[in-house]
Amino acid sequence: MDIDLARARQLAQANGCQAYDDPSQILDKVDAVTIATPTPTHLQLAGLFIARRIPVLVEKPLASTVPQARRIVELAKRYQTLVAVGHSERYNPVVLAMRPYINRPRYIEAIRVSPFPFRSTETSVVLDMMIHDIDIALSLVCSPVRQVHAIGVGIVTDNQDLCSARLLFDNGSVASLTASRLALKKERRIRVFTERAYLSVDCLNKAGTVIRLEANALQLERIRRQLASGQPAPADLDWTSLVRMEHLDIQDAEPVLLEQQAFLDAIIGRPGLPIVRAEEGLAALSCAARIINQIRKHRWPQ
Repeated sequence: MDIDLARARQLAQANGCQAYDDPSQILDKVDAVTIATPTPTHLQLAGLFIARRIPVLVEKPLASTVPQARRIVELAKRYQTLVAVGHSERYNPVVLAMRPYINRPRYIEAIRVSPFPFRSTETSVVLDMMIHDIDIALSLVCSPVRQVHAIGVGIVTDNQDLCSARLLFDNGSVASLTASRLALKKERRIRVFTERAYLSVDCLNKAGTVIRLEANALQLERIRRQLASGQPAPADLDWTSLVRMEHLDIQDAEPVLLEQQAFLDAIIGRPGLPIVRAEEGLAALSCAARIINQIRKHRWPQ
């Protein structure tokens, strides 16, 4: 279904299905819907299908504003209908590979930058790019955001084209997020520090390393005591022998396809990857709104 009926017919012919230009025409013809439309239309369209108890997958961000997103969450509860949000980076094979190693993350650093795309210029880089890493950070820490510090500036557009944000969580964890659409090249990196491990992943090149303090715990503790008592460590000591370093086993998979499969699995109750629920989409949007508000409070002098 597309408001551009000619385009809809072209795609329908290529995929062996029917084309429509009005969502009301398909209400009795579908079992589930993906809403990949301009964000200001999300509430209206999602509400139309949720009221019919038709599961929906809504592209990120969940809505244009926090009140609109909250309304979608309320509708999902009222009609007991499944609502998922298209935070596809959750299904990036690199992110999936790193999750089993993360327990109680203490510090997260995420960098997401690229050259100017000449699209989505009506949207802040916080909602266009950073929201992916906001969602990942929230899902890893699992604690409310207590405080937000942020600074950003618009260079090419009137919105923020670059932003640096620092999130402080109730449990003491910290996330440092950077997003820019004014870089010279694309970069997508995430680093996570836990009490027992350090992870560094490159989401673009699908590579990652994990370093854990499990290789020689007894020797490491002995050296700690030596240093604490003022004794020097052995001159020939190689610190890498004290830790376990390994490359992540990353599967070759398409995040959007995994996201769609998780949505379908959830609809029929089949075990699979968890979906990003509407409540999580609301949490990510609420955090993004707090970041944007902080930027506006601390505008750079003109």
